[in-house]
Amino acid sequence: MSLQRPALWQIPQLTQAQQPVLQQKIAVLQQRLQQIADQHQQVKFAHSLAVEDMVIMDVLSKLNTNVTIFTLDTGRLNQETLDFLHSLQQTYPDLPVVRYQPDQQQITEYIQQYGENGFYDSVASRKQCCYIRKVVPLNQALQDADAWLTGQRQSQSVTRQSLEFAEWDHTRQIAKYNPIFDWSEQDVWAYVLQFNLPFNALYQQGYPSIGCEPCTRPVKQGEEIRAGRWWWENQASKECGLHQA
Repeated sequence: MSLQRPALWQIPQLTQAQQPVLQQKIAVLQQRLQQIADQHQQVKFAHSLAVEDMVIMDVLSKLNTNVTIFTLDTGRLNQETLDFLHSLQQTYPDLPVVRYQPDQQQITEYIQQYGENGFYDSVASRKQCCYIRKVVPLNQALQDADAWLTGQRQSQSVTRQSLEFAEWDHTRQIAKYNPIFDWSEQDVWAYVLQFNLPFNALYQQGYPSIGCEPCTRPVKQGEEIRAGRWWWENQASKECGLHQA
């Protein structure tokens, strides 16, 4: 007797009822992004290659701003994610995505101390891996910025419920903005589907939130969308340190 596999998360479908709300949200997002660009000299957008960031990138492509886009290539990304990054540059040839990678010496030292997959052993060892592969490259990317953008949303997880549009990044002493902080998962996918934006193939395999390959798994229907991130940890620890100001 074969066991039935659990139903996995699926991409929310676009409905006509979402159209009026979506159009309003797009207009507000355009205003927010233009306002940010006008108020700062060097704005940088941390593109996580998620659908949330595709919404922001697509709106930026239609505005006259000088926002710089970058992404963090941790060295442990899924092949699907790397393939998507390549296709992204073909879709938006006028919006180059600068790739930042971790320092190989730091990675070597981490592996010597914890092992290649030592992040499974404790929250501390996992956060150290995230620090080397994400936080250090992020600091490098933001060295000359006076503001940065993220695709974070309040409804993504319990750790982000108090998220606001504008923050102050105390660590880097620059402004930080979350321009779609008040968008729902349905809002994001409605935009992606309506405008036929490209997205990571892993979304079609039950991954509503995608990080490094060994730290991300598919999510069952009904689970929190970030349940597949660092699934062996409790809810309160599921952040990598990128957004700790």
